[in-house]
Amino acid sequence: MKIFVSAEHYRHDPPFEILDGQTVPYFETPQRVAIILAALRAAGFASLVAAPPATIAELGAVHTADYLDYLAHAHERWQAAGQHGPVVPSAWPLPGLRLRSDCPQAAAGRYTFDLSAPITAGTFVAAQSSAGAALAGAEALLQGERYAYALCRPPGHHAAANMAGGYCYLNNAALAADRLARAIAPGDTTWTLRAPAVAVLDIDYHHGNGTQSIFYERNDVLTISLHADPAREYPYFLGYADERGAGAGEGYNLNFPLSAGIGDSAYLAALEQALQAIADYGPRYLVVSAGFDTFHADPLGDFELTTAAYTAIGAAIARLGLPTLFVQEGGYAIEALGANVVALLHGATAYAD
Repeated sequence: MKIFVSAEHYRHDPPFEILDGQTVPYFETPQRVAIILAALRAAGFASLVAAPPATIAELGAVHTADYLDYLAHAHERWQAAGQHGPVVPSAWPLPGLRLRSDCPQAAAGRYTFDLSAPITAGTFVAAQSSAGAALAGAEALLQGERYAYALCRPPGHHAAANMAGGYCYLNNAALAADRLARAIAPGDTTWTLRAPAVAVLDIDYHHGNGTQSIFYERNDVLTISLHADPAREYPYFLGYADERGAGAGEGYNLNFPLSAGIGDSAYLAALEQALQAIADYGPRYLVVSAGFDTFHADPLGDFELTTAAYTAIGAAIARLGLPTLFVQEGGYAIEALGANVVALLHGATAYAD
């Protein structure tokens, strides 16, 4: 398995986030990558590649030009306006409000939907590097690799085409899925155009609202997510079972909201439903948004999965027989994070062997 690392991830290290009204230390720390890398090396995953950063042109495949300009210059404009510390919004342009102001404080609310995506001087460089790892993983599949893992940081599945949130700035999984989908030419007679080219399976504890919104009206990418019920958990406003896609994408978005306290057996049963749906749709490639905040000790989740569950998840995914890219998302029980990542990858590769 080829493993691609976002080499510049450490340049994103906000001093705090605001969680449920409290200022707390930032959960999505650079330490997460160090722990995962140490576990991968100890487990014998030695093929580690520092991927080049994604270009603006590559990012424009799923993100808008104005949003990319905002991310690239947000912190310097924030400082030039006399603000200190990371960029954090204080007002949002909800319906009925006008989008007139272009000052840095207003832009923060326009392009960020919560308080857990502060922007520092190094955030955009780190996000470009993270996206580059995902795109390199997609290229590996196109070159014939059965599996690849992109150790992305910052994560990406909450980032929409024009908005950051939930620790996410650029949607790594969506960029990879779009790259894979566009690689299948319309004239490819070996492929039925009625089937989506790519499936994205999101197994993070939180719904991948950004990924869903990016592909919601497309039928070349099937998006499926297993996550905490948004009626009680972030991101609250997307992730319900009746969200099935729209326009050309109707029927190509499936959500599996899950109850608090779900354990290994019930989760794996829900996963089997999701995997059967993927098999029924028949994509050529699979991108997995691999979050580990479903672990029983995670401070940001209320599921009860054990490390053994990730081995079973990996094996179940492998049974689809699809070239698969695993993209790192969440996971904040850092003492167990490395073991959980290794368990997932071992489950996939052991089944394939």
